Amino acid sequence: MPANRPLSLITGASAGIGTAFARRLAVLGHDLVLTARRVDRLEALAAELREKHGVSVMVLPNDLANPGAPQALCDALRQHDLQVDWLINNAGYGVPGSFLANDWKAHADFLQVLLTAPTELAWRLLPGMRKRGYGRIINVASLAGHVPGPAGHTLYAASKAYLIKFSQSLALENREAGVNVCALCPGFTWSEFHDVTGTRDKMNQMPGFMWLSAEQVVRQGIDAVERGQAVYIPGRVNRAIKTIVQLMPDRLAMWLSARESKRYRNADE
Repeated sequence: MPANRPLSLITGASAGIGTAFARRLAVLGHDLVLTARRVDRLEALAAELREKHGVSVMVLPNDLANPGAPQALCDALRQHDLQVDWLINNAGYGVPGSFLANDWKAHADFLQVLLTAPTELAWRLLPGMRKRGYGRIINVASLAGHVPGPAGHTLYAASKAYLIKFSQSLALENREAGVNVCALCPGFTWSEFHDVTGTRDKMNQMPGFMWLSAEQVVRQGIDAVERGQAVYIPGRVNRAIKTIVQLMPDRLAMWLSARESKRYRNADE
């Protein structure tokens, strides 16, 4: 561990799992750098954490859909002589509808935020972690990356599957250097995600045992990366789903995915 308080950079920190990470890491004594688009939320969260936990919190608002955003974030960290010990690649969202129902700009922005930005941030921050002999990277993936991709939200499961494989490779490459990497793969989580995609009413029909709170996801994710687990699925129900799907013939798994996805997609997608 660093001699002083570790410093954590959290993307998508303004809501949901990102906010839960900020609160939990502050409890654990981390100084924080928070980034997202919504400055007012970031500033309010930063003020809360400074007052409650006495940690240093820097707000660096940025839009990761901008290809220059990862470098700009790292340049700002360098200007303030800050070294990141924990990278939480959490920023993400869903693009509702079928692949051709959206214009290419929507898909390009999504791929930049979900794939390119977390990959570039890891590439830029890993050398410092390796040099210091300590680091933690959590890539927030999803249970969706372990099961067949549904119709609608076409790129979401694909992007999460990428983060899982990326994390596995990074974990193998860096564990001997003192850097643990984990793909955190939550299932249904109470957050703003389904409000933004307009599917909240349908998602509320899902049974309660299918859901975890953002705080539960975060606590389990932090424990998993500290244990050195390259991939972690929080929740026994979610782990059971992954196991069952893996044991099914592909055609049956695809059929079930198609049937179940209709339950929580909007009809006009």
